[in-house]
Amino acid sequence: MGKKLIITEKPSVAREFARVLNEPMKNHGEYLESENYIITWCVGHLVTMSYPDAYDEKYKRWSLDTIPFIPTEYKYQVIDNVAKQFQAVKRLFHREDVEVIYNAGDSGREGEYIQRLVLQEAGYNKKAVLKRIWIDSQTEEEILRGIREAKDASEYDNLSDAAYLRAKEDYLMGINFSRALTLRYSQNVKNIMNRDKAVISVGRVMTCVLGMVVNREREIRDFIKTPFYRITAVFSKEDITYEAEWKVTADSAFFESPKLYKENGFLKEEDAKELLESLVPITEGVVKSVERKKETKNPPLLYNLAELQNECSKLFKISPDETLRIAQELYEKKLTTYPRTDARVLSSAVAKEISKTLNGLHKIGAMASVVEEISKSGAVSKLPKSRYVNDKQITDHYAIIPTGQGLNAYDTLSSTAQKVYEVIVRRFLSIFFPPAVYQKVTLETVLGKESFFAGYKTLKEEGYLKVLRYSFRKGDNIEDSEGKMTPVLQEFLAQVKKGEVIGKDSLSIKEGETSPPKRYNSGSIILAMENAGQLIEDEELRAQIKGSGIGTSATRAEILKKLFHIDYLHLNKKTQIITPTLYGEIVYEVVNNSIKQLLDPSLTASWEKGLTGVAQGTITTEEYLEKLNGFVMRRTNYVKQARVEGAPFLQQLQKIKSVYSGKNNSKSVTKTD
Repeated sequence: MGKKLIITEKPSVAREFARVLNEPMKNHGEYLESENYIITWCVGHLVTMSYPDAYDEKYKRWSLDTIPFIPTEYKYQVIDNVAKQFQAVKRLFHREDVEVIYNAGDSGREGEYIQRLVLQEAGYNKKAVLKRIWIDSQTEEEILRGIREAKDASEYDNLSDAAYLRAKEDYLMGINFSRALTLRYSQNVKNIMNRDKAVISVGRVMTCVLGMVVNREREIRDFIKTPFYRITAVFSKEDITYEAEWKVTADSAFFESPKLYKENGFLKEEDAKELLESLVPITEGVVKSVERKKETKNPPLLYNLAELQNECSKLFKISPDETLRIAQELYEKKLTTYPRTDARVLSSAVAKEISKTLNGLHKIGAMASVVEEISKSGAVSKLPKSRYVNDKQITDHYAIIPTGQGLNAYDTLSSTAQKVYEVIVRRFLSIFFPPAVYQKVTLETVLGKESFFAGYKTLKEEGYLKVLRYSFRKGDNIEDSEGKMTPVLQEFLAQVKKGEVIGKDSLSIKEGETSPPKRYNSGSIILAMENAGQLIEDEELRAQIKGSGIGTSATRAEILKKLFHIDYLHLNKKTQIITPTLYGEIVYEVVNNSIKQLLDPSLTASWEKGLTGVAQGTITTEEYLEKLNGFVMRRTNYVKQARVEGAPFLQQLQKIKSVYSGKNNSKSVTKTD
């Protein structure tokens, strides 16, 4: 009987497979072997794309004469420091006793690419059947299911094609555009930066992200504050008082007046004073309308990686890269499911088995009562038909949820990792609870013909919110009301009627000013990348443009990390706020003057959507490659022929430098700390 060869993504996963298979295994250094199985591994990438000089020595020297460089056939090579492991895998591929080869790499596009490169470069015994293990967690049941239900490797050919194209795209744009821009603009950059060398590094995704941050910084820099003046009144009846704000209505003396700032203020203080003084003689107001209504708020959708990274940035002030590292650790310790996912819902198959997960979470002391309540409520049976289950919204993996297993590893986690795990668990459990119910009261009180509005919103039924009381936050960590109401005020608002006369206690003018846009932080930039450059808070809107993001869940954190490393962006580790550096802004201006398409989030997102189309089989490799090659060729030739000494361009570089004058070039122009 022949043997089955399993190649995993890393040694730790190989050991877990060996444990689950429960056969005596002999350790041979680069692989493990039992009577029926051989298990080996990659250590990240074993094979990479060759540099241009591997095609011809002439490409070693950067020159405008040798670009655009677009190979008809791509060359690959084994990475030197992992060559020993590659050779071991290659020998195993060619063993005569191997009948089945299982690709058990990371269940995603990049994982597929890593393993396909190894198969490509090592070759394999053609008599062996190639299969793909695709799992959503590293629990024993899931690993065994993955082996048992492994599909023919050819079913993942489209995903492999997309992975190869993504690599070719980054390779072509990186090499051609970085060389072209460096050769044409490096002298300008060196002069501005006072540097001996200046390599202009660009990429399909990272340059777009740089553009998002620079554009936001310039919006803030150019923002001119506008002062405005609001009028508030304090009304009372017996011992009850409430504050209300003036807003213009059709009956107002200032209806459609150019003196207004929006509907609730004035551009000049004297105009606000004019209105206030006209109202001083009026001692009583009349309730014109009372609107009472209930509002419900559903539990949020489950976490995908972007949402988790954003949440952890807010709660713990940690970077997306650190959140991904922790999420990967939780996955490898069987505590949670696969982290590199874009989905925020569950599959129907998982929903049918969710009671097993809940039973496991019952063992967590703090969660036992919550799980017990879920069991008694009958919510589990309703889950498959809820908005939290949708097979159409899942491509590779469902949302990140706890497995209900691996709890013996919980104590080995760092304090931060334990908190991240709690966040994931509580979000998951919350979907089994009813909506939170709010009581909202809006009161319109008139003085003469002018209206003053007061709004109150208070939590009546906690619903799912009670599950989100994190153990690591002190006090009441749920934002459950707007304008907190005392019991006496609640009673008044419940009974007050249209037409009631209310005493006017005082009038006052409050000065305010418009606020500039907020800078991105490490969490909000990830969300903006996921949503094609838009920071969309609304869940439904986010769902509508799913699949149109910049980069993927697996790559976004690494892209940010690179931008910090090459000194294009600066991250304040304490606040997680991101700002551009002088170097970053100069590179932005170079790209804007030459290949400005790289700065357009919608265009960059369209490339990613195209790769998704290849993975889904709706776009052919040939179609995509033709578009890619054409774009690289046109833009590279444009840069080669462009004039770079134009006065407006050089003046813009000097203007940027002057903004940063006197500051550390690696820091932001404005204080964010």
